[in-house]
Amino acid sequence: MKKILLIATALVFSFGVSKSFADGHGPEVYGPYPITLKGYDGDKTNSVKYTGQMARQVLHDSLKKLVKTGDLEKMMAYYNGEDGLEIIAPKSKDGFPVMQTMVSEIGSGNLSGKMYKGAIPGWGGLTGPETLEHMMQKASEVEGGFDPDTGFDYTQLISKFAMGAVFYNQAVNNYLGKKMKIGEKPNNKPYKDGAYYTGKEHSWDEAFGYWGAPAHSLTLSAEENYNVAKMKDLAAADYNGDGVVDLYSEMLYAHAYYASSYDKGGKTNYLATVNQAFIDGRKVIRDAGGRNLNFEERTEMLAARDTIRENWQKVIAESVFKYAGSTYKDIVALETIMEANGDTTDAFRKYAKHWGELKGFALALQCGPENLGEAAVKMNRMMGFGPVLLNASQVVGVQSNGNFIKDQAQDWGEFKLHMLKIQKLMVDEFGVTARANDQLSAMEDLASTMGSSDSAEND
Repeated sequence: MKKILLIATALVFSFGVSKSFADGHGPEVYGPYPITLKGYDGDKTNSVKYTGQMARQVLHDSLKKLVKTGDLEKMMAYYNGEDGLEIIAPKSKDGFPVMQTMVSEIGSGNLSGKMYKGAIPGWGGLTGPETLEHMMQKASEVEGGFDPDTGFDYTQLISKFAMGAVFYNQAVNNYLGKKMKIGEKPNNKPYKDGAYYTGKEHSWDEAFGYWGAPAHSLTLSAEENYNVAKMKDLAAADYNGDGVVDLYSEMLYAHAYYASSYDKGGKTNYLATVNQAFIDGRKVIRDAGGRNLNFEERTEMLAARDTIRENWQKVIAESVFKYAGSTYKDIVALETIMEANGDTTDAFRKYAKHWGELKGFALALQCGPENLGEAAVKMNRMMGFGPVLLNASQVVGVQSNGNFIKDQAQDWGEFKLHMLKIQKLMVDEFGVTARANDQLSAMEDLASTMGSSDSAEND
């Protein structure tokens, strides 16, 4: 879609604390929405506020950059959202200036307090916080965030898991889950004492912040959204025409970025579908005018909520599919090099990166509202605790002191087939359709060479 704003005629209004957006927007833009809270007599005119969520988006991006430094103290500072933190990423660059330089200019918050608290079976049964903290500790013990002895790329593991354990978890389990229940954060009362927005308004807005899309995302094509995340298209990002990108309202992050990456291929429309559902649900809440929603309104709002949850889950499943395909191709390349007694250094590093992305997204997928049951068991077992290493060993567990346990690895051919079976699992269980790096056409032949008539089945 084309941008609907003529920048030359744009008017500017206040959007939170030093947050600006274009007035007279169309229905494609998330906010501003009027104050509906009964009895409010302050000077606020816009009920939208998700500053803490966008601060966490920046904390995540900055933490990802820090992993390669091995500086545990700094990693923990961003993980815990300490005071006085500079924005490490996204940071201004030529042709793409950003407004803020300090996290506090966006909002306050932390990642540590918002982690998924349940057990993570794919990482030795540690809880969500224990898993991420263990990963950071291990990253501090190796050079550049990569451990060749285990094959763990901690930059990818930490980033992809954190996006699921914080953003996905908080949005779908908490703000769109628990807080959408009747009696929880009611729409006829402030979200908290002194707030100028209702309980349902703010809960919905905070979920939108965790999704990571700019408020004007629907005015852009998938390609334009993708280029905003890549910091390549200032015109697309700078909706209010002030010459800089507001990291609060004009930047694309996290799972919204991955949605755009799949949608630009033309097979899916995840980003627009989720953004529209957020706008549709928020409109229902707005139109209630500060009273609790009736049955029909609540049904409509929850339908929008379910659309968000379903498509968000699919975006993560698409990522598992993609990186299972990448890992498969890397194994094929490694086999060729090893057969020729060549140098595997670069190919192994690429393989470890892609497996780390696969693992991180797989762990993230298990942080949603749905118990994945047998599908999660299959996924975790097929990809393993760690990747198969060139010396035919593999990390299979973690000790109570945090050290990894290694054992004999599964066969390379079996591991390669498992990558394809993971792709099939994502199709069968989640209905992924973008299918980036689709390698499923090789499944039947690979299974037959391994001498098993049922090797292509996920059982």
